[in-house]
Amino acid sequence: MSTTPEPVTVIGLGPMGQAMTRALLAAGHPVTVWNRTASRADAVVAEGATRADTVAEALAATHVAMLSLTDYQAMYDILGAAPDALAGRLVVNLSSDTPHRSTEAAQWLATLGARLLVGGIMVPAELVGTEQSYVFYSGSRDDFRTHETTLSVLGRADYRGADHALAQLYYQAQLDIFLTSLAAYLHATAMLRAAGVPAPVFAPYAREMFDMTSYFLDGVPEEIERGEYPGDAATATMMGATAEHIVGASEDAGVDTTLPRAVLSYYRRAIEAGHGAHGWPSLYEVISRPA
Repeated sequence: MSTTPEPVTVIGLGPMGQAMTRALLAAGHPVTVWNRTASRADAVVAEGATRADTVAEALAATHVAMLSLTDYQAMYDILGAAPDALAGRLVVNLSSDTPHRSTEAAQWLATLGARLLVGGIMVPAELVGTEQSYVFYSGSRDDFRTHETTLSVLGRADYRGADHALAQLYYQAQLDIFLTSLAAYLHATAMLRAAGVPAPVFAPYAREMFDMTSYFLDGVPEEIERGEYPGDAATATMMGATAEHIVGASEDAGVDTTLPRAVLSYYRRAIEAGHGAHGWPSLYEVISRPA
């Protein structure tokens, strides 16, 4: 790992791309930027970045190109316009897509003489480069180690393995928890607002539940690995009854029941599969298999 800040190209200057650029500039890295809407580069250029007029120019400026785009299709659209400029480059794609698309992208770039390091930034733009920030990476271990100092500028660099799909899979798994939890909060808020409780009144209780939820994960990973789910705490039958009550409360409040019914369906399937007396983590046995 080099201790001298290496030059980096950043392609894609939405809020995340701009945050990445600013973090790199603050750490002393020379940064070349390019964006389809050129005016989006104005702010970071004023702060010290170098504007490239074309994608080919942006790629030629450095050996490391970081992408912050809508999805992997945007990568094909943009980099495909300058295929000859990709040879010898490391493309660090921090865009969101499916794990399979990451694998396909690695193969595509390899045919053009480039290498792919897949990344997933697990914080919002305003936290990039702070102590709270962390980023999953997968791809060549040698590439990761060579550029780890630079990658760590964006946040804690967490290498997950050589399989290009892994970083994207970790990224989407974390967002699965995130998006579902936020939807659950909004659903719970809707139930209470239907009874005249203002959202700010409920918010402190919701925060307390979010903070406490991690407590319930103690021992669960080991149960999943063993495939054994002792029912000495909360059984699937008991938790399933609670899930049914939440559906009923939602119906009484006149709010949408899609989310609680989805949760209830897991409990019902687990009970039907013989896990009624087992602990709630036994839901894994039905979630991990298609219905």
